Parts: sequence; C-alpha cells; structure tokens
Amino acid sequence: MNNPEQQAGSWLEQRGFGGLDWATEHHSVVVVDPQGRVLEDFEIEHSALGWKKFRERMQPYGSIPFGIETSQGAAVEQLLEAGMQVYPLNPKSAQSYRERKAPSGVKDDRLDAWSFADACRVDGQGWKALRPEDPLIKELRLLCRDEVALIEQRTAFINQLRHALAEYYPTALEAFEDWGALSAWMFVQRFPTPQALKEAGKRQWEKFLHSRHLWRTESGPRRLELFAHATDLCGSVPMAHAKSQLALSLVSILFALEKQLGIYRQRIEELFGRHPDHDLFGSLPGAGPKIGPRLLSEIGDDRGRFGEEPQPLQCLAGTAPVTRRTGKARTNPPRWPCHQRWACDKHLRHAMHLFAEQTLTRCTWAEIYYHHHRQKGHSHADSLRRLGQRWLKIIFRMWMDRKPYDAMLHNQNQLKHGSWVLQLNPVQDT
Repeated sequence: MNNPEQQAGSWLEQRGFGGLDWATEHHSVVVVDPQGRVLEDFEIEHSALGWKKFRERMQPYGSIPFGIETSQGAAVEQLLEAGMQVYPLNPKSAQSYRERKAPSGVKDDRLDAWSFADACRVDGQGWKALRPEDPLIKELRLLCRDEVALIEQRTAFINQLRHALAEYYPTALEAFEDWGALSAWMFVQRFPTPQALKEAGKRQWEKFLHSRHLWRTESGPRRLELFAHATDLCGSVPMAHAKSQLALSLVSILFALEKQLGIYRQRIEELFGRHPDHDLFGSLPGAGPKIGPRLLSEIGDDRGRFGEEPQPLQCLAGTAPVTRRTGKARTNPPRWPCHQRWACDKHLRHAMHLFAEQTLTRCTWAEIYYHHHRQKGHSHADSLRRLGQRWLKIIFRMWMDRKPYDAMLHNQNQLKHGSWVLQLNPVQDT
C-alpha cells in the first residue's frame, strides 16, 4: 500500500489549488499555494471574454486541481477545456468547508471559492477527479433526464385537465379511466362540452368509439348510456364555455408534448443501440427501451469508477441505507438505527425503482424477495429499494464482466450458495 504521507507530499507539489464558486452571470475564482497563501483572487463573467480571462490568468500554473460545488454544467465544461483537474464537491461537504472558514455563518462568493480551494489543498488527495466522458453517454444521459422531466410535465397537465373536466364535464371523467391515452384527449377535442356531446347524437358517439378502437362489449353500451345523460349533471353554460377553452388548450399542449416525447424516444433508442453495452443493459428483465438507456446513462461505461465492489454503486443509487454506528447499542446482538440515503443520484434511484418494479412479474426470485419484505411490514417503496439493492449487485457484476444477464446462471448461483430466497419458495426462475 502507498504511504499516506508520501501521497500527501506528492499532492502538495502542485503549483496551486483552485476553487470556483459558480453562478449564472459571474464566477469567483481563488487560487492558493501549497501553504494556503492566496495567489489569485478574481472574478470573471460567464461569457467568452470572461473565460478567456480565466485561461490567461491560469496559464502560469498549468493544470492544477480545482474544487467546484457541482459535477456538471457550463462551468465544469469550461474548466475541463482549460485543462484543469476538476474535483466536484458534495453540497453538504461544501457547506462544512465553508463553515470551517467562517463559523459565524457569513457567506459570500469569494469566501466560498477560497474555502473550496483550501479544502482541495488539504483533503483533495483523497477525492476523485472528473474524467473525460464519452460524448454518447453524456448526450444519452441528458436526453433521458429531459425525457423524464417532460413526462412529469405531461402528468401535471393531465392532472390540470382532469381538474378542469371535474368542474363542468364529469361524464368525460367517468367514461374514460386512462387520461394518459390519446383517445381520451381526442374525445375532448371532438366533444369539448356536455352540450356538444348531446347535440352530436348516438350515431356520432358510436362512430367515434369504433374509429378509435374503443368499442368493447362491456364498456361500449356503458359509455353510450353515460353520453346520453351527459347534461344531467354538468356545469352551467358559462362554466362550460370558459372551462372548455382551458381543457382544449391543455389537450393541445398534451398532443405537442406527446409528439416531442416520441422524438426523444427515437433519439434515445438510436444512441442506446449504438453503445457497446446495449446488449448488456438490454438483457435486464423488464428494462426495455425506456429503463435500459436510463440505467446505462447514469451508471456510464467507466469500469474504474466504482472500484471492485458494488457498494459505491449502491450508495450512488440510494439503495444502500445509512447506518448510525455510534453510542451504546440497546440490543444484543447490536442493531444500529438506519435511515434512507438521501444524498444520491436521484435519477439513478428513480430508474432503479421503476426497474425493480418491472422485475416483479418477470423474475420469480424477485417476486419472492419483494413479498417476503412486504409480509414483514415494509412499504411498497421500501421493499422495492431492498430489491433494487440486490439487483445492483447483479448489475455491477454483469457490468464489470461485460456479460448480459443470464437467468439460468443466476438461478444456479442461488442454488450453489444456498440463497434464502429459494428456501422461501422452491419455484425456480426461468
């Protein structure tokens, strides 16, 4: 093993240590020497001229470590392009370093940059620098995150639409259960008010249901009955005129969002198919063309990122709980209190939650594991978190070995090691 004192000595041979406090319009920059004396203290605008000034001021120091309170964005990209060694700080760690320099609680941009630079000087030898990222992975991750944000906006607009319809058009809500379906939006477009629905008549109702493939033996007559009494319980005419405009506006927005989401999915599938790890993540049961790209983009393809054990990946995904091993244990054997890990990659945690849920109907062992924890009184979300923790161990080994998921091999390993999951139910995974 390397001597920590030797590592610290080589670390302090750097020409300087920088800190950058980023903002929308300007950034504060501080550089300190190995003894902690301030060498540079200036501010730059977030513009081409501002970053040109930064490169000119930093040219005598070469490539030096820089601490910054983010791991992505324009400021990080500019630092990397300038040849700096970028060390992202966790916001909680950044706050602690800030308070170490100013226990009184005072805060300004220069103080932040100075505290980051000095923290980089003192503790930076134990940090991990950002590595150059595959452009395909970066684009895929940004697309997947933006797709999720658009889906969340679509959900918000659907909720607004349902609220508007509840005020003047309860028949529409009763006739259609899935308001994420295009056919429900088309119904509002075709019959925007109860009065318009009544005037259209039975023939137009049947034509609409058949043309949208909505006619079913059970639901068809029920919907016609609802349509026939649409005006029995509805809002007043002024209410219908006003709220129908809102409903039609929301429907137009939803159609536009759905079109853009289709473009996003097409590009995501294209990038996912071009990546060498496509078959690996595509082999995961239930991942499919939506969750698979999200897992790949968040985990990446840098095999040296997490070391040789899956625990760092599990911590990043938020599935590993936080244990407080302090004070005197109240039980024998000791059972230390745990709580959910909040400091994690929220995007990866969300993707793992969705993936774990999809595997319940595709993997027997996953279903057994989930129901076992549900029977112990754990919530649906907590049981999925525990299942995700187990899946990440499998995904990590697949990822490191570059081998797709093999259900039979996993079942054989469970039998070989005497997994307690199989002891609960003798049914084997297929």
